[in-house]
Amino acid sequence: MNIGNDSGYGLWWLAAINTAIFIIFALSFTRPKTKHEWRSFGTFSAFIVALFTEMYGFPLTIYLLSGWLIKRFPRLDLYSHNNGHLWETLFGLKGDPHMNIIHIISILVIGGGFMLIINSWHVLYRAQRVHQLAISGPYSYIRHPQYLGFILIMLGFLLQWPTLPTFIMFPILIIIYTRLAKKEEQDSLREFGDEYRDYLRKVPAFLPDRSHR
Repeated sequence: MNIGNDSGYGLWWLAAINTAIFIIFALSFTRPKTKHEWRSFGTFSAFIVALFTEMYGFPLTIYLLSGWLIKRFPRLDLYSHNNGHLWETLFGLKGDPHMNIIHIISILVIGGGFMLIINSWHVLYRAQRVHQLAISGPYSYIRHPQYLGFILIMLGFLLQWPTLPTFIMFPILIIIYTRLAKKEEQDSLREFGDEYRDYLRKVPAFLPDRSHR
């Protein structure tokens, strides 16, 4: 697969910049300390590296699926960067892929993930400074808003630019975040006792539940 200069790929400097921005963002808000936290951070970083490597560097997924894609879409230009938005290609959507409904939804999901992480971090930071439970803001609706924020960001990118490696890593990261959340809950139970046990009963883990309000 020969990548031409006008294809939109081979832009390794752009892949490196975007990768660095997202990894630094994740590091600044997660601040991993334990081996489990570093493992989840490392897997998320691998997701980001795989994503932007294919988005701007080399389209591995398109290369692996090229035979099937050409048979199903004979006129498909595999070298076109726009066709990296595979959902648009598979659903036969026309026009600029950056303006269709799938891309717009992906932007909203990614933006929502970012806002959830930022708002959660402010609440958590204030609570940790005074050695209290973080139970206000996003934490009044779900117990692990930061992890949900990262899941939303990854889901948004899967809607925007699906790749085989990120599809594989996505469920693995959900499992890692779920296990890490359970471990943190056990730590909080030992530290805060009945106060946190009451919080566990009232507030769901990842998905908001109106009935608890």
